[in-house]
Amino acid sequence: MFSYDFKNQIEKLSSKNPSFFELPDFLFFQPELQLSWNNSEISSSQPLPPEIFNLVCPKPKTTSINIHSQTSKEEYLKNFRMIQDEIREGNTYEMNYCIAYQADFEDMDPVYTFLRLNKKSPMPFAALFKAGEKYILSASPERFLKKTGNQLIAQPIKGTAKRGQNEAEDLKNKKQLHASEKERAENLMITDLMRNDLSKVSEIGSVEVPELFGLYSFPRVHQMISTVSATLKPNATFRQIIEATFPMGSMTGAPKIITMELIEQFENFKRGWFSGALGFINESGDFDFSVIIRSIILDQSSKKLYFAVGSAITIDAEAEQEYDECLLKANAILEVLSGK
Repeated sequence: MFSYDFKNQIEKLSSKNPSFFELPDFLFFQPELQLSWNNSEISSSQPLPPEIFNLVCPKPKTTSINIHSQTSKEEYLKNFRMIQDEIREGNTYEMNYCIAYQADFEDMDPVYTFLRLNKKSPMPFAALFKAGEKYILSASPERFLKKTGNQLIAQPIKGTAKRGQNEAEDLKNKKQLHASEKERAENLMITDLMRNDLSKVSEIGSVEVPELFGLYSFPRVHQMISTVSATLKPNATFRQIIEATFPMGSMTGAPKIITMELIEQFENFKRGWFSGALGFINESGDFDFSVIIRSIILDQSSKKLYFAVGSAITIDAEAEQEYDECLLKANAILEVLSGK
């Protein structure tokens, strides 16, 4: 797991905004137990002690949760205008501006909450991560980076539309997303950024875009996803790959370094694990990492949690639409936390 703030160890950057609770910049561990299952068939790397199921079986609990937005709509609209001024000045072309929600809770079962979130919003990169008293409950739709042999693929998401109330409205929203010049421009800028990042550790001429502006439908949103592929240089190390590509462009904007400085200026919270990367590395060195979005990050010891949502601001973006997109992305988590 890489925190977004690991960026400070890669570039000359800092994260001075207040944090909800302290989180390490990265965590790696070798599992003692590995499980895989197909329907009702479970295979394990070693015999399973009976008590293992007591650790993972969810225990439904009612809890008092008070959710607070860290950024009012008025503050969002004000910052939106100031970010567009930065774009007019030529300091950035596109910035992923995020707003956070924070909550205190009395009692919560993270496994139960995770299962409810992923029942309400099933996603291809769903993940439950525990590190001591701290958890990530993720319903992420986005892949950051995957390595298979000497091949790398990145799949940045830029472009969002809500699902329709019926089939006709749903198809209309999907077509409008695919035809939107604004959404295409956002996606193309980040795709180009990822092409540039991958080229730093890849064979010359091997970086390609096998899919541009692909449309994928999820329970609550349609997303525009592009795929960038590359062939690694023979001696490229894991560290070099991560340092060349992290943080992912979809969560920063372009150009990356100055835009991250602006993110620090305009956002009012320390991102921590939000918009970092979560994944695994197998025995052969292949890996697969997701982007930590649509995710609840909680600390059982302090009884606090937070999550954040954002969207890309460009010169053509409209403030009300971008704010509504943030609310759309927050909807599933807000419903789960409020018991709906």
